[in-house]
Amino acid sequence: MARTIATNTRVERAELLEFLRPRHKAVLMTTRRDGRPQASPNTCGVDTEGRIVISTYPERAKALNVRRDPRVSVMVLSDDFGGPWVQVDGTAEVLDLPEALEPLVEYFRVISGEHPDWDEYRQAMRDQGKSLIRITIDRWGPIATGGFPARLA
Repeated sequence: MARTIATNTRVERAELLEFLRPRHKAVLMTTRRDGRPQASPNTCGVDTEGRIVISTYPERAKALNVRRDPRVSVMVLSDDFGGPWVQVDGTAEVLDLPEALEPLVEYFRVISGEHPDWDEYRQAMRDQGKSLIRITIDRWGPIATGGFPARLA
């Protein structure tokens, strides 16, 4: 059986955004008060400004950590666990209601398309007290795939 060779493909920002947009599974890594990492699985999207967006609640650890230290990393995964992934480093901000409302609409749109009733969606976001984490991309690694080093193929 042929061995799969691991790949690392360096890309420019436009190619990175093209890679990120259809992928909505991510692990957000923030920093706890004691300096250790905190990781959480999330659904994410890319807004029209090219920022990674994640819906959350204001009391969640990730939101509290971002408020204290906005430096974050996000590993964006393919739907197929063995598919390509990329780590993105950035600067995050937490938007709370009412400022978060229209960005939450955009978050839904970039992941799921049009909602059948935007007024209902907006009210649900208000009722749930949702927040949005918005990450400005500072740098990124190569788009990678797992496998054997080429020397072992």
